[in-house]
Amino acid sequence: MTFGESIVACFSKYAAFNGRAARPEYWWWVLFTALVSAATGVVSETLSALFSLAILLPSLAVGARRLHDTDRSGWFLLLWLIPLVGWIVLLVWLIQEGKEPNRFSDAG
Repeated sequence: MTFGESIVACFSKYAAFNGRAARPEYWWWVLFTALVSAATGVVSETLSALFSLAILLPSLAVGARRLHDTDRSGWFLLLWLIPLVGWIVLLVWLIQEGKEPNRFSDAG
């Protein structure tokens, strides 16, 4: 999946928490949000806040789909609320390869 395809996929699945997201889809999305957040932050704090608010739901959705790809519940995104330890555990899971087949597979 290319950078552009990833952005289109994430916006087209704006609030879709079901299914799976492969590593490239997730990490290209993270890169996109980081770059645009930095650019909008240079222009205006208000614009940056509006952008962050606009991408909150698709970011949560692609994160949940990414965890589904590793055969984990999207609710594990709540680990982000636990400083340091939760962040490290979540990062390790998000980096892992997807598991095939798993309970979140589209088939069956």
